[in-house]
Amino acid sequence: MREIFATIAAWVHALLPEWVRLPSLTFSLPHWAYWLGLLAFPLIAMYLVQRSEEERTQKPVSVAVAYLLWFWSGFVGLHRFYVRAPVLGIVYIGLFLLVLYANVQGTLARNYASEVANELRVAKFMVKRIQKDVDRGRSGAAPKLEAATKNTERAQRKVDAADLVLDQWRALAGGFFATIVILLAYDAFKIPSLVRRCLARETDARPVQEFEVMERGAKADERALITNPAIRFIEALSGWAGNFVAYWSVIAVFVYYYEVIARYVFNSPTNWAHESMFLMFGMQYLLSGAYAYREDAHVRVDVIYAKFSTRTRAIIDIVTSFFFLVFTITLMLTGYLFASDAVDVWEVSFTEWAIEYWPVKITFVIGALLLLLQGLAKLMRDVIYVFWQEAQ
Repeated sequence: MREIFATIAAWVHALLPEWVRLPSLTFSLPHWAYWLGLLAFPLIAMYLVQRSEEERTQKPVSVAVAYLLWFWSGFVGLHRFYVRAPVLGIVYIGLFLLVLYANVQGTLARNYASEVANELRVAKFMVKRIQKDVDRGRSGAAPKLEAATKNTERAQRKVDAADLVLDQWRALAGGFFATIVILLAYDAFKIPSLVRRCLARETDARPVQEFEVMERGAKADERALITNPAIRFIEALSGWAGNFVAYWSVIAVFVYYYEVIARYVFNSPTNWAHESMFLMFGMQYLLSGAYAYREDAHVRVDVIYAKFSTRTRAIIDIVTSFFFLVFTITLMLTGYLFASDAVDVWEVSFTEWAIEYWPVKITFVIGALLLLLQGLAKLMRDVIYVFWQEAQ
């Protein structure tokens, strides 16, 4: 099988022009685009979700989704499967697998080319060294020089052959990739008609499936019924913050998707994908703490606590709120010191990407403040339940 592909690679290398090669991706995410994306993407996503919830019906397929799939995963033909035209989609998958195979062989060829190139450098170094002995008239140096020269010529032939094989596999990968690009250009104009054809076959609009959200934790407690303007504002703020950062997880899908394709298809791993995402998830963890506390989603051992009455649990929560307040206030003050120091020097990471660290450390303060406010709302609810509602 490898010999067959090698023959095809040689044929493609001879047929295709020199510029038809699989390109290398040198894109590095700008810092401003990273921070703007973290702010803008959740807002846009929240608007789109709200808009879709207001529309009680949805079409089986849409042009917008088809183009989204075309842009992000068209090279494997997902847009074709989406519009129920899978024949060409199978062709996309086959071409993509051929690109991957050619890349694997190209990687092996590149490693071998590097080995023989190093062998050639050593051979040339030996020729220069023995030549000095010949110039000094040392006995036996001439035969050694002749042998070293022949060794250099053999190494040079190996290098030329290895470079040719490497160029062949690169040309083969580039040829398959160029074919995918041509098909994508064709589908860019074809998608509207494919969507219309699909809608003609599936004319019935399907209603959005209804589902129930299971209530949990504090929501099942009668204390959850106690409210006032301050509690409503704090819980709305916690809910908005949790909803906002939840959409960051969608960003991670796109970023890691890009990293995988750049690494394994274009042999161009990024220097920013992993760092950007672990910083994002760290900020998400801090900013969503208040929402998790509102939903009683934090992990705790409540084997004994759950057996008490609601009033007893409220009293226990009031007493133990002291430790909560100490923790959150300490976290907020310590985070403020970290953030202040980072802002003073406009701290950046020590990596090649050199992303700003000071916005990350500011989230320590914001997250702790949100958690503190949510804790005060819960404490307010417990106090009202124990000392006011029970007295009625």
